[in-house]
Amino acid sequence: MPGSTTIGLKISACILRVLIPVAFFMLSGFPALATHNRAGEITMEFLGPLPALKYRATIITYTKTSSFAADRPSLDSVYWGDGAIDIFYRAQKIDLGNDISKNIYYGEHTYSGNGVFIIHFEDPNRNEGVINIPNSIDVPFYVETELIINPYNGAPDNSPVLNYPPIDRGCVGRTFIHNPAAYDPDGDSLSYELTVCRGAGGLPIPGYTFPATSGTFSINAVTGDLIWDTPLQAGEYNVAFHIYEWRKGHPIGYITRDMQILIGNCNNRPPEIFTVNDTCVIAGDTLRFNVTAIDPDQNNVVLSGYGGPFEIPDSAVLVPVQQNNDTVVSEFNWATACNHIRSQPYYAQFRAKDIVPQDSISLVDLGGTFIRVIGPPPQNTAAVANNNSITVSWDPPYCANAIGYRIYRRVGLYTGVIECPCDNGAPSYSGYSLLDIIPGISNTTYTDNNHGTGLVIGIEYCYIVTAVYPDSSESCASPQVCESLKKDLPVITNVDVLTTSQTSGQIYIAWSKPTELDTIQFPGPYEYRIFHSTGFTGAGFVQFHTYFDLNDTLIMDSLMDTQTQPWSYRVDLYYNDSGTPALKGSTTLASSVFLSISPTDNRLNLSWQEFVPWSNNRYDIFRQNPLTSLFDSIGTTTLSTFTDSGLANGTSYCYFIRSSGSYFIPGVIDPIVNRSQIACGTPLDNVPPCAPPLAVTSFCLDDLNKLVWSNPNHSCSDDVLKYYIYYAPEQSSAFERIDSVLSPDDTVYYHRNLSNLSGCYKVTGVDSVGNETVNAPAVCVDTCRLYVLPSVFTPDHDGKNDLFHPCDSTTAPELQLTNCPPYKNVKQVEMKIYNRWGNLEFETTDKNINWDGKNKESGKDCPEGVYFYTCRVYFYRIRGEEAVDLNGYIHLIRTPE
Repeated sequence: MPGSTTIGLKISACILRVLIPVAFFMLSGFPALATHNRAGEITMEFLGPLPALKYRATIITYTKTSSFAADRPSLDSVYWGDGAIDIFYRAQKIDLGNDISKNIYYGEHTYSGNGVFIIHFEDPNRNEGVINIPNSIDVPFYVETELIINPYNGAPDNSPVLNYPPIDRGCVGRTFIHNPAAYDPDGDSLSYELTVCRGAGGLPIPGYTFPATSGTFSINAVTGDLIWDTPLQAGEYNVAFHIYEWRKGHPIGYITRDMQILIGNCNNRPPEIFTVNDTCVIAGDTLRFNVTAIDPDQNNVVLSGYGGPFEIPDSAVLVPVQQNNDTVVSEFNWATACNHIRSQPYYAQFRAKDIVPQDSISLVDLGGTFIRVIGPPPQNTAAVANNNSITVSWDPPYCANAIGYRIYRRVGLYTGVIECPCDNGAPSYSGYSLLDIIPGISNTTYTDNNHGTGLVIGIEYCYIVTAVYPDSSESCASPQVCESLKKDLPVITNVDVLTTSQTSGQIYIAWSKPTELDTIQFPGPYEYRIFHSTGFTGAGFVQFHTYFDLNDTLIMDSLMDTQTQPWSYRVDLYYNDSGTPALKGSTTLASSVFLSISPTDNRLNLSWQEFVPWSNNRYDIFRQNPLTSLFDSIGTTTLSTFTDSGLANGTSYCYFIRSSGSYFIPGVIDPIVNRSQIACGTPLDNVPPCAPPLAVTSFCLDDLNKLVWSNPNHSCSDDVLKYYIYYAPEQSSAFERIDSVLSPDDTVYYHRNLSNLSGCYKVTGVDSVGNETVNAPAVCVDTCRLYVLPSVFTPDHDGKNDLFHPCDSTTAPELQLTNCPPYKNVKQVEMKIYNRWGNLEFETTDKNINWDGKNKESGKDCPEGVYFYTCRVYFYRIRGEEAVDLNGYIHLIRTPE
């Protein structure tokens, strides 16, 4: 066969994007339109006020000044993304020289509600001669911006402000760098991503490529630096990138910059810029640092600044310090204010440009510093103990735009240094945890009673307070303050289960009496009122006893269910207030240790819980000896879990836990020992076999997939009896069981007679009690993708090669040659065949095509000659169908009769 066109695994859709437009321009004689657009972008500004959703769109284009016929006093079709279309009239045109004009257009629109809107316009055409856009003179210019209106995102969004124009210059062999100097007026975070330039209908321009480079062409996702390292050829290039806005971790829209880069030849080298590392400043302080630029060719250098700090009210300034020919030093000086506080950093960008003769090209270097403006912390923090709570107080920060506070706590003083301002909030290394959030700048006290359960006597509690500002920005921490409770209340020490029963259980409760009680302020006689509740946290406390002597510090709680539930206790201290008992305070509640058992194959997993104010640092595990009925110690741990293994399935085992801990304060029993209830469990085989390691191989010509796995009985299981085979045609499809293999030693399976070889498989093992492998990994194959079209056919009614087919033994056995394998994994096609003048002769969606060489309308034979086809082939893939574009030529030959 003279030739064929093949789609295999590495076919590139880019081939079609290049060839089809060229072919059609040749065939149709498509007219060249006006040639002027160089660059542009669209930005959005919220006008409001709410609830009106009124926005102003600003379109800025850069055009070729000499294209007078293509000048645009208005843009006649600007789409707002909600079905509305407007005319935008030009407000200003500026001649920038070098055959470049800047055009500014405005339009206003009110949206009816929430949604995602793509604002865009398309204008014919781009300027001639753009190297990386084929036939740029015939390609429309298109840009778009995404606006998301969603009240859950907070205040209405405004687009970033781009302070550097989208026309830039560079030199062959010199690293080119560009940055849009973007600043977001809403304080949103920005990220950057390259995209392709777009043309008619907003689609990628056929044949478009990123500029050729000796190294890399990329954009920094964080800073926005577009770096071309390095250009190879002089000329004009167009590139595009998205600037995404982020708020609260979610994208809220983007703008697209389509920019033009003019590359020339030059001998100078770019200057080099030096700035400081990223830094922080407390609002109200002045940030100063030097920025230096040096030119390696001893040319003069101009140093300028862009970005957020230079755009906002009370902005930063760049003050010249030194200018010595090739070296310039300027001081960045920013007297920050309270209105500068925000959670996202500002980006101060610095641009160094060399001064060269007019016939040469100035080169630049960029540098930048991220600056976080942190709010000032609360002042004059203090802490005072009161009964079983501590009250923390503070003064507001000097910035009046704070909206509240965060209270953090830890046990014991942090002896290191909390770095301020850059480590704002409560850095993890400090060991502080968030305790509570206080709204309102005027609320400047907080009482810590451990969320109602009370603080523990003898522990030093330390606190820091931070101020919170409008966008959830958090100040540095206040100085640490620490305080401990006096022992002027009873301290509970024991909740010890003595008897396990659903009806006759017993628990021993004990406490240490107060030793620092002010008997003048709180005179006797005194009472202890003892409360109990089911559960760990005392949700339903009921008083069950009263003592009238401070030395009575233990009690037995009886006739209760200790088998199925834990119990919690509290002791209240009452004093004599003018003849009436008054509450002085309470112990911190404490619960019993409650043991739970989870059975599994030949072992029992023990876990336990307790809610106590002291620190338990050791747990002893006891198991009942079936011979003596006594409980023997079988292990010790500092955790709250223990696994007892090597047990017999079907046999009952009983346990209890003994905890040991301490308050680490004098005058209280040490160690504090308590026991759980007795709990029993029976091991059983509920463990599924491990997943058999699986490999799948496709045999394309045999229409089968071969599955091979390992017998898990040789590695991670011991009782697998059989296997189940599962299949899904796509990764997103549900798996269905297609077969079983009934011998554990049979580890090969053939999935035969497949029309589609792509798919995913799982193999599970099933053991002697019916447990089946869970979460078996899926193994997918996706290799057999073939569709080969011959380049010649002869529809002369001789029974040989009368129909144009893809290679396939069932439809065209005469084509089955070594270079024409049968197609595989094809769902359907979209085939169109054109004559040399671009007229459509035949089209079909049949993957076998079956063109008989006749015109689809007239039914008449098409003449001999060369025909051009486009064929979109839809392959079955594990991620769904995939469309691949194929194009080529067919030689139609008719044998003379």
